[in-house]
Amino acid sequence: MRWRRAAVISAAVVVGLGMLSSPAVAVDASTPGGVASAGRGPGIDARAAVLVERMSTAEQAASVVMGHIPTTDPAALASYMQQGFGGFILMGANVPENGDVTGVVDALVSDSDPPPLTAIDQEGGIVSRLGADTYPASTSLKTQPVAATSAAFAARAALVSGSGLDVNFGTVADVPADSASFIFGRALGADPQSAAERVAAATAAQEPVVASTLKHFPGHGAAPGDSHHAIPSTSETLDEWRATDAVPFVAGVDAGASLLMSGHLAYTAVDAAPASLSPAWHEIAREELGFDGVIVTDDLGMLSSSGVAAYADPVANAVTALAAGSDLLLMIAGSTPDTAGQIAAGITAAVEAGTVPKERLVDAASRVMALRLQQTAATAEWALCAECEAVD
Repeated sequence: MRWRRAAVISAAVVVGLGMLSSPAVAVDASTPGGVASAGRGPGIDARAAVLVERMSTAEQAASVVMGHIPTTDPAALASYMQQGFGGFILMGANVPENGDVTGVVDALVSDSDPPPLTAIDQEGGIVSRLGADTYPASTSLKTQPVAATSAAFAARAALVSGSGLDVNFGTVADVPADSASFIFGRALGADPQSAAERVAAATAAQEPVVASTLKHFPGHGAAPGDSHHAIPSTSETLDEWRATDAVPFVAGVDAGASLLMSGHLAYTAVDAAPASLSPAWHEIAREELGFDGVIVTDDLGMLSSSGVAAYADPVANAVTALAAGSDLLLMIAGSTPDTAGQIAAGITAAVEAGTVPKERLVDAASRVMALRLQQTAATAEWALCAECEAVD
């Protein structure tokens, strides 16, 4: 049986159009919402555990990789995903000239049950892959009422879901007080409280129809520099972070975000390593923020592009990130059609050698699998039953 996103897509269109026609109506950001909270439950988790248990170590390793190749060719995309990757991120090179990515998405999910996650960076404005997104974005939303953020991101989620995609890496929770920061134009607020209000609104507006993501944890605001080319760092203490940069992430987690993206930036008072590779920051996300969803790395290719010799090997970076607590390993910059497979093989070897505990891989694969299931089969019979087996 083929699991489909039809119900989710229909809901997205209704919600998005409704919010656009009533822009003054705000989503209650205090209530975790949407597919993530409604679809996730004992049945989803139990089913995910069953599917992951049936996998080999190599299959589990591939399932925690989100890969990318720059093409719109359906045959090439389908062949690439036959390696069993847990997801694929669409970039500009995956968007046809007519802007319609549904054929691309169909090729990505054609041979897998449940389908892999299909993600996109659809922040709107400065970072926008889908040309049909003409909705207000961060450059204007940060100075408008919070209700405007709710309306814009509900419509944005409708567009993303209507394109067949189920994950949006679209909510920037960084708090860049310095307008010269590379992330300032993409941030939803210039101070912790205003950013938190809009991050919560964007999260609550998206979650009924797509899995939303908070990025770039623990926050670029305190760490000057662009993590696409370096490892920005700050000496900000954990207590200072809790009072400032943490605030929007707490609000987004409380609003029900499905994913948390760790950034390649170092808070040296907490850990000298980038947060994406730091066990300390993963523990803070889980234990202090109470985040129970999927932790995804920012593009591991950015680490390789930083110029820091210790991070030159994307396979080693992926293994370290997984061991630190990341669940989904994202690889874009500098990758070839073979890179994601090499990462999966590296993880397999690390687990078999005992470098990464088997339990850590199983936990990561189970979290990713649960998200895949909830995005595609939230109303399936097995999802309502903790003891159900496969539905044919």
